[in-house]
Amino acid sequence: MIAYIKGQLTFILDESIIVDVGGIGYEIVCPNPFIYQNSLQKEVFIFTYHHVREDNQTLYGFKDEEEKYLFTKLISVSGIGPKSAVAILGNAEVDEFIAAIEQEDEKYLTKFPGVGKKTARQIILDLKGKLAAVFSLEETTTTVSYTSSTHISEAKEALKALGYTDKEINHVMSQLKKENITETDELIRKALALFVKN
Repeated sequence: MIAYIKGQLTFILDESIIVDVGGIGYEIVCPNPFIYQNSLQKEVFIFTYHHVREDNQTLYGFKDEEEKYLFTKLISVSGIGPKSAVAILGNAEVDEFIAAIEQEDEKYLTKFPGVGKKTARQIILDLKGKLAAVFSLEETTTTVSYTSSTHISEAKEALKALGYTDKEINHVMSQLKKENITETDELIRKALALFVKN
């Protein structure tokens, strides 16, 4: 099992990154490859999960151990494969997602690619009570997560309407989530400013 990869980030693709380790390029599928934009041609440390099937081997990469841990738990749920798990992680914050599971918020969970009502119920059934302790979620964090999640969803839809792609939007939102913005309009304004800057 390949637990992590440390090397030079040489390429960023739509769904993956290429990391050069001793002259060998490892392709690593990531939830949001563009978060590594500032690390291009620099040394990176990527937590990885080596998924092996009879006809395929794929490396999945994560920015931290928390994201990797949630990935492993997601693929243990019936109906969720690695591709679906990566798609979920590319569109959610760990705290928000776990909060939704703990509060049995099926509506929130079905917003993600490949997650219908049946799968959302299965996620709650399999994972409720198993993640909150690991990630030490507090009640206040849960409340804030839902507030920010609503604004982020609204802002994403507005930016999509303006012609920006999911990848571009996720890259910008990953930067803005740290600022604890509480108004959708302000979130959109700051996102547009970042698009211009980038």
